[in-house]
Amino acid sequence: MKKQNFLFVIIGVLLGSTLILSLSKNNDEKINPNQLQVQAVNYLPPKTPENFVEAADKTVNSVVHIKTKMRRKNSVYDFYYDFFGHPHAREHRQPMYQASGSGVIISKDGYIITNNHVVENADEIEVILNDKRKFTAKIIGTDPSTDLAVIKIEAEDLAYLQFGNSDEVKVGEWVLAVGNPFNLTSTVTAGIVSAKARNINILGRENNSAIESFIQTDAAVNPGNSGGALVDTKGLLIGINAAIASNTGSYTGYAFAIPSNLAKKVVADLIQYGESQRGYLGVSIAEMTEEIANDIGIDAIKGVYLAKVLNNGAAHEAGIPENSVILKVNNQVVNSPSELMAKIGEFRPGEILNIDVFSDGEVQNYSLQLRNMYGNTEIVNTDNSSFIKELGASFQKPDEDLMQGLNIKYGMQIQALQSGALRVKGIQNGFIILRMNKLPIHSIADIKDVINGVQGGLLIEGIYPNGLRVYYGIGLK
Repeated sequence: MKKQNFLFVIIGVLLGSTLILSLSKNNDEKINPNQLQVQAVNYLPPKTPENFVEAADKTVNSVVHIKTKMRRKNSVYDFYYDFFGHPHAREHRQPMYQASGSGVIISKDGYIITNNHVVENADEIEVILNDKRKFTAKIIGTDPSTDLAVIKIEAEDLAYLQFGNSDEVKVGEWVLAVGNPFNLTSTVTAGIVSAKARNINILGRENNSAIESFIQTDAAVNPGNSGGALVDTKGLLIGINAAIASNTGSYTGYAFAIPSNLAKKVVADLIQYGESQRGYLGVSIAEMTEEIANDIGIDAIKGVYLAKVLNNGAAHEAGIPENSVILKVNNQVVNSPSELMAKIGEFRPGEILNIDVFSDGEVQNYSLQLRNMYGNTEIVNTDNSSFIKELGASFQKPDEDLMQGLNIKYGMQIQALQSGALRVKGIQNGFIILRMNKLPIHSIADIKDVINGVQGGLLIEGIYPNGLRVYYGIGLK
């Protein structure tokens, strides 16, 4: 094609394009190509921070490598040496195995936060600092329901991280993950916050009272990062890395961290009381759906559906009705069950919350006082709750309507099961204990009295909500 013809073709194409654009608009809405250019520039993504040197420098010296040793349990050895062997012979025969993870120093005198699954069942815990110093650590407290634990080493003037406010973290914000993946110490990776209040149901498999409201990030996290730090670009601790979603066992783009606001409260509980102080609303909740929104008459699919209010619980005493929607807790919006549970998890029994609830076409504000697992507002003492831990359950008074339907006048119902004697025996959530060792059970105090007097065996008589009466015989340590 001749050069002149070629130029005519280009001009024709341009004129044709302009004509089509003009025809697609009204005469008074002509497009200015310069405006299109300006619009495109305005929609460019924000710049990446120049570097993460400052945040990394603040973090690496405060993140530790944790190595644990534990004895591998063997049922054959256990049985044989319990009955026939020397009481210490089994310790020499059982093989030891090792595991590793990460932790974050949170005080200059050696308190370290990590995941419960990093130190759970550990017989020995070794902490290695970034400067290669080694310490033996002891467990201060653990909370399986949030997968958090606090350990301590005897040291002074340690570098430590300050807590940030995880409620203020935004999706799309740059973050760093610091830990020890594959025993590679002091590894720093960067990414963004991909989502918040994510529930991936890894803790709930073993614990129905678990709190999962993870910060999701695409910063590379691998085995060994567990218990390490997720920090913002200022070097503030906004999360404790806890899990990855992967079909391979290694990082595939999804990592999850426990929000710092929840971690900060649990850590304070474990240090001060030896266990987490959980506050309970006394309700059953569910995800909002379009169908529920239409039934209730709310103008948007928002909040958390309040399906059931348990008798004598915090919500019941405050007068919050069933079949309503919780919109805010202390003026903070909640839009999923995991988000609500995490927010409630930041408060202790006895503390007062303001709850915004949609019911009967209007929003009302309620003030309520949280209760503990026993149904009162007191701080739970470690000694008083040790029997609950051994059974592996929390209890509540059965609903009055349920008791009438089952034709029973007393009993204590299992509210949540964890690992313990009851779960091992196959007892399910909702089971109502009527008698223990033939003594009637009217309260938590009755359960405690029976457990404290037991030596060896325990006979439990009870009933399930479907009317099935069952007897269980269990052994206690």
